[in-house]
Amino acid sequence: MKKRLITIYALLFGIVFACNDDTLEKTNPNGVTVEGYYKNGSELSSGVTSAYSMLKSNNLVAREWFFLHDLRSDDVSAGGGQLETPRNQLLLGTHDTGNSVMGTVWLAYYRMIHRANAVVDNSEKVTDLADADKKRLLGEARFLRAYAYYELVSLWGAVPLYKNYVLTVDGSLPRSPAEEVYAYVIGELQAIQADLPATYDAANQGRVTKGAAQMLLARVHMQKGDYASAKTELLKVYNSGVYALVDNYNDNFLEETEFNKESIFEVNFFPSGGVYNWDGDGNGATAGTETVRTQEYSAIGWRNLIPSNSLLAEFEKATKGDAKTDPRYDDCFYFTGEKYNKGANTLTDGQQNGNSSVVDGVTQKVSWQKYSLMYKMNESFLTGAINQRIMRFAETILSLAEVENEAGNIADAVKYLNMIRARKSVSMPAYPTAKFPVSTKDQVFAAIVHERRVEQNGEQIRNRDILRWRKLGKLKAEPLTYFQANKIELLPIPQQEVDNNAKIEPTDQNPGY
Repeated sequence: MKKRLITIYALLFGIVFACNDDTLEKTNPNGVTVEGYYKNGSELSSGVTSAYSMLKSNNLVAREWFFLHDLRSDDVSAGGGQLETPRNQLLLGTHDTGNSVMGTVWLAYYRMIHRANAVVDNSEKVTDLADADKKRLLGEARFLRAYAYYELVSLWGAVPLYKNYVLTVDGSLPRSPAEEVYAYVIGELQAIQADLPATYDAANQGRVTKGAAQMLLARVHMQKGDYASAKTELLKVYNSGVYALVDNYNDNFLEETEFNKESIFEVNFFPSGGVYNWDGDGNGATAGTETVRTQEYSAIGWRNLIPSNSLLAEFEKATKGDAKTDPRYDDCFYFTGEKYNKGANTLTDGQQNGNSSVVDGVTQKVSWQKYSLMYKMNESFLTGAINQRIMRFAETILSLAEVENEAGNIADAVKYLNMIRARKSVSMPAYPTAKFPVSTKDQVFAAIVHERRVEQNGEQIRNRDILRWRKLGKLKAEPLTYFQANKIELLPIPQQEVDNNAKIEPTDQNPGY
């Protein structure tokens, strides 16, 4: 039974995007202004909720966010001709500054930052909250702002850095160097840890915890190549006693097993009878909001994206002797002839719209099972309410393997890798294996790359792994067939930003665009 958690709705104040002149010049005389809001603790809490609302909106986690990350990785291929042109451009690397998916995500993150800034800047007006409660709410808002900046800087590099709520068109800012943005995010995540709880009660699950701030900070340090600082944060999460691997790998992607011991941060969706909130900012006070993930990727659905041939080939498969097929292979994907809908139906080729895959030389239909409602339904052209897991404990362990390997601690790195393989439902042979010897640092890194991919495929992790390893010179081969040096490393600054922000000139564009 899905628990009712944070009710996400948007404030009725005039939230505007700081860099859009047209939007800033409009005032709704019937609306509630920021200046007239934040009179009490309830309104401060609602302000924080509006930032969460932006995160889970159609323009971010409910839709465009997972597309942008997956399309920039090598985890996916086009499901067929039904994949819309802007998405196909990102998949093929032919996108330009006007790509709508990219531009939508950029704009949404700045709207989220704007909402969080409004909360932080106006919080001094609120005097009816206990100090600890006020610090927690501000910690949540600052985390969401830091998360948005981490996403922006890791995808676009130098970006405008708004630390305060912008009041006028003249408040537009130029791009700040990536190092400055990273430093700001690091400082924020360090500052809020003491103000966030380790856990919440059932009514408040989905809010930001201390562990989420620590895990995000570890991600930031790793992206910068600061493995020693990343290890410090990862060990805080690892030793907290709050998190553990769940026995069943698939429990991380089902509706009935949300907020389990492995979950560090997840975006919460509520069942609303198939009613999807298409508002890009997540506005609206409806009781339930859903995601289109199951509709977009499922075998019986639009099937816009399918697992790539390289991802399918990455999994260890039984060939002879005591070799074993990785159980995650079956957990992550649906194959023709497989049972679904609690075993009541059998999947056919004809039900799977679009393209086929090639697996070990055999052409066949393969579709995503992760985050699909087909495990309990007869079709998936519907939206759904499976929570999106943003961070889970398996990532903590895999990241510890990476930082230990970087420090030359091979035995510790292998120990962490084998913890992932020892999960009860996975139970894969421990490293070293015939395919993955682990005697040297390079060999262990190859095992880390493999294990991160098979464990976290389709979870919007692979894109940033590629970005990190490419930037740090760790890739042995370029995963993206369309890669062009001095271009594909970063996304282009959206044309809408160049046009609307007086502090950004066309010459400020990222290389290659």
